[in-house]
Amino acid sequence: MTYATPWTKDIPPVQGLGLMRLRDDGWGDPDRDPGRLVRTAIDAGVTLLDTAEMYGNEAIVGRALGSHRAQVTLCSKFSVYWGESGSFDDWSVKADSQTVHTAIGGTLDRLGVDHLDIYYLHHRSADTPIEETVTAMAELKQAGKIRHLGLSNVTAEDVRRANAIHPIAVVQQQWSLDHREVESLLPILAELDIALIGHSPLGHGSLTRSYDTPLVEALASIASNRGTSSGQIALAWVHHRGNQTEATVVPLPGTSRITHLLTNLAAAQLILDNSEIEQLETAAQIST
Repeated sequence: MTYATPWTKDIPPVQGLGLMRLRDDGWGDPDRDPGRLVRTAIDAGVTLLDTAEMYGNEAIVGRALGSHRAQVTLCSKFSVYWGESGSFDDWSVKADSQTVHTAIGGTLDRLGVDHLDIYYLHHRSADTPIEETVTAMAELKQAGKIRHLGLSNVTAEDVRRANAIHPIAVVQQQWSLDHREVESLLPILAELDIALIGHSPLGHGSLTRSYDTPLVEALASIASNRGTSSGQIALAWVHHRGNQTEATVVPLPGTSRITHLLTNLAAAQLILDNSEIEQLETAAQIST
């Protein structure tokens, strides 16, 4: 798996930056300016930036990236489309060959770039065989519009079927203390030499809010003893588990705030001891 940008298999990024929440109203805000956020991330060594057509902010990401394109591994996703109601649960999946070829054009235009480093199937389709989708994605690669193929929200069978058509570089799935389903995929990813991008390592905020669960309490207790935040402990756990697997793992916390970005980066340097890991694992089991 060879990357044209700063990410190589031997030296993967320690942590990526998810940009799902990046919005236009942040420009000029010292903590939320999209351009400052991206520049701060790059200056701190972050080289993996992730967005999606579904997020509706590719143009903002492109503007924020500006002249720094060559310094990052730029990723986006296709296949999930909002319904007319605007409701959070009103969405559908389109992953046929025509959609693949049409979607990439819009994404490249909005981002203001001539290619993506990683292009993800955001969600597998129940109507279109994954073989058709991946074949079309491989055609984009042949045309120079993308460098590598990725999958998200997939099963082990999806991964094997897709990889049989064209090598898959990365799979993006949620991985956090309260969402560990992806762990069953890790042996397959290691076998096929596919990297895991672990998104939402803070559980979409569920691990940092004041819910009365053993897991939230354990995180808060360890954080208090360490003088850190619960979110940093939760993120440090993902780094710990990622280092234990044979697969290449890159946690992908998302934020639109520079303060949160720096806090998340600091979490990558936290080393949890065995007693803390045991405390978290036990609390996670009880909370399930």
